[in-house]
Amino acid sequence: MKNGVRPLAQVEPFVRVLGVDLAIEFLLTFGGAQLSISHNPRPHSRLSKLVGVDKAIALAEACEHLPSRIPTAKPWIAAVWKSRGVPIDEIARRLHTSDVTVRTMLKKQGAWKGKMPSRKPPKEDRQLRLL
Repeated sequence: MKNGVRPLAQVEPFVRVLGVDLAIEFLLTFGGAQLSISHNPRPHSRLSKLVGVDKAIALAEACEHLPSRIPTAKPWIAAVWKSRGVPIDEIARRLHTSDVTVRTMLKKQGAWKGKMPSRKPPKEDRQLRLL
């Protein structure tokens, strides 16, 4: 990938056929629900309007053995946007999640280079040890 973020196996067919940007738009539009992708799509269908008839046909061929439920792939989308320099707060707004969730997703993907806020209070060096 030219952006350095490898697509997850579940979204790789979408990225291969549509490209990164259109795949993200597709996943944000249809992700999380079932979608029947026809080998003969109608030009006025929601899918055809988004990706075009030719790409809808190619998508039907690439995804014929995949489950009909489209994945959301929010961790991958967050990693792509972070690699493009989109701020954490903006990623959270676009994905309709909290900034904490975005940081957690990025940390699990290995895309987070910032400092995670610590939940533990800072250690007091001035306090004497009990034992």
